[in-house]
Amino acid sequence: MPWDNVLAVALFSGLIGLAILIVLWPGEKHGKRLLERWGVPDPDAAEIAVAVRYLKRRRLWYPWLFLALPPLFGDTTTGSLVATLLLGGLIAELLSQRPARGPRREADLTPRPLTAIAPAWVLALGAVAAAGSIAHLVVTAQGKFLALAAGTVVVCAAITALAVRRPAAGAARADLALRCRSARVAIGLGIGAVTALGWPGGNLVSFLVVVAGVAAFLAVTAPLKRLPAAA
Repeated sequence: MPWDNVLAVALFSGLIGLAILIVLWPGEKHGKRLLERWGVPDPDAAEIAVAVRYLKRRRLWYPWLFLALPPLFGDTTTGSLVATLLLGGLIAELLSQRPARGPRREADLTPRPLTAIAPAWVLALGAVAAAGSIAHLVVTAQGKFLALAAGTVVVCAAITALAVRRPAAGAARADLALRCRSARVAIGLGIGAVTALGWPGGNLVSFLVVVAGVAAFLAVTAPLKRLPAAA
């Protein structure tokens, strides 16, 4: 793709990202809705404030990533979108590793196991999708897609690990809900991305595998009706 076209796509994507940021800049309603969708009924003001900060840390990066990523993906808009969501989540989780300022919440600070954040079936789906896609790319010698799939797996694993170990913030139930959301969205996006990358052919088998990947993505990222039991 010519560089002038790449720059035009990058600028256009950056403007779209900025517009999305302005329209979707989170407020109290967004924070409350997020918590309720992830298993926190009737969140209080402090919990909502934590959720709003959680959303801001992610959405702040979208315009810049929309601007920077098109040169890496050419005219693949879907690839740029998935990469933006994953890298935005990764940056936010890295920033969340700093302890919160002010008084720490009173709660059980015992580290939760990974399965309290992402249940075993979610981890199993992610592992199967990653292993199957990478194995297929190795066998078919598709080096570019293999590198992208491997990078996606690394980023998703990093987001999940960081969501588990980040310092506690806010009430215990809101903190757990947001950790679950980070891990499950990352794993779900990873499943969808590696499936599409790993089976790029236009044949029936590739189509069926991609459909299965989409179904797995929807199952993994479905909001929680209630939080998992405390570990």
